[in-house]
Amino acid sequence: MLLSEFPWNERYRLANLDDVLTPALLLYPDAIAANIERTVHLLDGDPARWRVHVKTAKLAYTFRMYLDHGLRFFKCATTLELLMACREGAHDVLLAYPVMGANAQRAREIAAQFPRTKISVLIENEAQLAPWRGSNIGIFVDLNSGMNRTGIEPAHADRILQIARAVKAAGLEFRGLHFYDGHLGSAAEPERTTIAHAGYDALLKIIAQLEQNALPVAEVITSGTPAFPCSLSYAGFRNGKFVHRASPGTVVYNDAVSLAQLPELRYQPAALVLARVVSNPRRGIITCDAGHKSVSADAGVPTCVVVGHPELTPLAPSEEHLPIAVREGAAAPQVGDTLFLLPRHVCPTVNNFDHALLIHDGQILAQEDVSARGHEAPLLTAAAKI
Repeated sequence: MLLSEFPWNERYRLANLDDVLTPALLLYPDAIAANIERTVHLLDGDPARWRVHVKTAKLAYTFRMYLDHGLRFFKCATTLELLMACREGAHDVLLAYPVMGANAQRAREIAAQFPRTKISVLIENEAQLAPWRGSNIGIFVDLNSGMNRTGIEPAHADRILQIARAVKAAGLEFRGLHFYDGHLGSAAEPERTTIAHAGYDALLKIIAQLEQNALPVAEVITSGTPAFPCSLSYAGFRNGKFVHRASPGTVVYNDAVSLAQLPELRYQPAALVLARVVSNPRRGIITCDAGHKSVSADAGVPTCVVVGHPELTPLAPSEEHLPIAVREGAAAPQVGDTLFLLPRHVCPTVNNFDHALLIHDGQILAQEDVSARGHEAPLLTAAAKI
């Protein structure tokens, strides 16, 4: 769905602004629920085909909404996210980050604390097996889809076979393959699907080789938000002996980038940042209180869209300030006016806030902690007490 199709003033309004400190993170539970239901619908109504990445959600409140909609399979990037997922009753969580040293020890502590939750980790070499020996933690082999961030390149099938054999030899469970193709967001359609399907073709060849060597693959995980439609249209994921799970996370809240990438999926914005105009430093420029310490700048400038105001263009932010250009001839908002900002990248934006306000019909329902923001205390003994 296009941003221009949303009734911003009606659906996303907030009646009483006088008591709200800005910048503030606003979440809309009705839109969150609609996005969850939409994703499950796209997966043929089967919530077990979605391994949700909780780095976006961050809130225990949102996580409980996942569970209420029948979702049981998750992945995360930090031990704090893992802890939140386990505390809230997750059935199965993949720690989809190469944890080393004390981080691995902490993951084992959490696994021991929550034996009913099936916990898995990623590896890309035999040395990374050492921290998991003697545990009941499952192992996924991480493949480099072309993002060049982590994992083994699919061309090195012999190495992938060797590592899968090493998992078995170590007495650990080889659970499957992780193939995150998050870099495809920069490619427009139909090129994005062409590239994604070529990667999935290579992935199926690796799975076939593993099966030929008595190393069956139970699960294959692909596709963050940009490549999610690509995985839906790939027939090979429906005909294998393995379970395929897509892992989009951004779709639960959405942002300006994901909505522009996936207009045909008709998702809804469910997270906004409320800001106030604090200055009018010169003609044609206003400044609000939502710099990069609130609305993340990692997706570039502009960092956000000022909803309902096409005449306003956010400029480069500083820590607490967001200057905004006013189109020539347009009326500028006044100092003290409020603005609703749709981030370009919602995941790190949510991570910038300690609390979120839940909004329904223009009213504040509750204030919720952003319970998995940041990281655990850095000393193992301190982290274990959280």
